[in-house]
Amino acid sequence: MKIEFNNLYTHFVFITLKRQPVIPEKSRIRIEKYITGIVKNNSSKLYAIYANPEHMHILVSRAPTLSEVELATIISDSSEKFINENKLVMGSFSWQQSAAAFSVSKSGIDPEDRDKYILNQPEHHKRVSFAQEYDHFLKFYQAK
Repeated sequence: MKIEFNNLYTHFVFITLKRQPVIPEKSRIRIEKYITGIVKNNSSKLYAIYANPEHMHILVSRAPTLSEVELATIISDSSEKFINENKLVMGSFSWQQSAAAFSVSKSGIDPEDRDKYILNQPEHHKRVSFAQEYDHFLKFYQAK
């Protein structure tokens, strides 16, 4: 059956291997643009992205033909290869072998709220560590 309309919003959190802060600010925008292209080329739409030194947030509306696992794997594998081939970090780059994927309702992606949270990550992490943020997500989404 063909799905003509969909509303499949997912908030992904990718974490660098061993949570090492290896993504430099000077490479952040280039990495984000590349991942935006990956999402678009897989019939999905990216709403917000921010690559912190040790983790990355992505909010997408994914194609109904892709599961969260499939899209996360495509993003992870392709971006690792791109980052390493272009030497955008010191040494070899890898994401952890697992990511987090949280479903989000359309009401949960208000552009102002989305922009305040995902796009304002540097300000957010001045008050809240990544460990605290991740623990909050797991509790909020009852994954823990």
